[in-house]
Amino acid sequence: MIRFIHASDLHLGRRFANIPADETGVRGRLMEARHGAIGRIAQAARDHGAAHVLLAGDTFDTPTPSAGVVRQALAAMGEDQGVTWWLLPGNHDNLREAEVLWETLSREAPANVQSLTAAAPVAMGAAVLLPCPVAWRSSGEDATRAMPGMESAEGAVRIGLAHGGVTDFTDSGAHIPPDRDRTARLDYLALGDWHGRMAVGARVHYPGSPEQDRFRHNRRGGCLAVTVAGSGAVPDVAEVETGQFLWSEADLPLLPGQDAGAALAALLPQTGRRDVLVRLRATGRLGLAERSALMAAAARVAPDFALFDLRDGDLATAVEVADLDAIDRAGALRLAAEELQADGSKVATDALARLYAFVTEDAP
Repeated sequence: MIRFIHASDLHLGRRFANIPADETGVRGRLMEARHGAIGRIAQAARDHGAAHVLLAGDTFDTPTPSAGVVRQALAAMGEDQGVTWWLLPGNHDNLREAEVLWETLSREAPANVQSLTAAAPVAMGAAVLLPCPVAWRSSGEDATRAMPGMESAEGAVRIGLAHGGVTDFTDSGAHIPPDRDRTARLDYLALGDWHGRMAVGARVHYPGSPEQDRFRHNRRGGCLAVTVAGSGAVPDVAEVETGQFLWSEADLPLLPGQDAGAALAALLPQTGRRDVLVRLRATGRLGLAERSALMAAAARVAPDFALFDLRDGDLATAVEVADLDAIDRAGALRLAAEELQADGSKVATDALARLYAFVTEDAP
């Protein structure tokens, strides 16, 4: 029997340039959470009695991470000598572009951190590990093509480790046959590249990133605790949540007459908001007063979250004469409101909504 943790796509050193910088320091918090995932993965190994952690590629976000990112990662992995970390080059930290990185790892890594830079069998406790490191970022080749030819002792548990897509996640042309576990006689195939959880089959799995980095999967990151009872046995695979941040994306359909603030509140988590990034897509149609109420409700809750992004580009606004009267029955403000209404563009409609909110905010 062998127990191990299967993780991938840690992307240490990712800078999150797509996230707006603000006074809350969310970018720095996201970067630190990725480093913190190392400790949470190690804890998962201890909790499940696993002596090995398989990182199926993209441990680092670039081929040239800073010395601090590398040294601190190695120090964190080396804290528990009872857990061995097996690092596979992925497309972001591939062998050719990251040659210096892998030379540094082989030279400076603690004894319990092993770099898998050759497509050759390696003894891993009671099993044999069959790694297929990525040589080039976008080679377009099957990342597991060498696996069927890798030999192992009769009756040995065979565990494949690779980085790539059973579907083409990155438009690189790379493709791993979904039946590679059968053709390579594998008891388990640990894959990386897809950042969400995916079970391709009973023996072929993607764990997803241990710390999410995008609005797509609507769940916290995790890893897999895997137990293989012996050669030919179906592996037991348990999901373990390791992510600190939740990236939550949802649609907010709205209709005239609806309490838009209440509809917004119903979509939002009530606890742990500091570690939640929210993106909502408002659709449908609202009256001017309702739209103003929605914007006010969004402004009140936004500071609770690590990131709050309400996208209203597909939300139409119905403007009634009564709305214009609420702004002004005559004079410059009424003229401005009518010109904005006549324009009809999103910019003009947004300006009209802001004007309405400003004028009516202190109205009795």
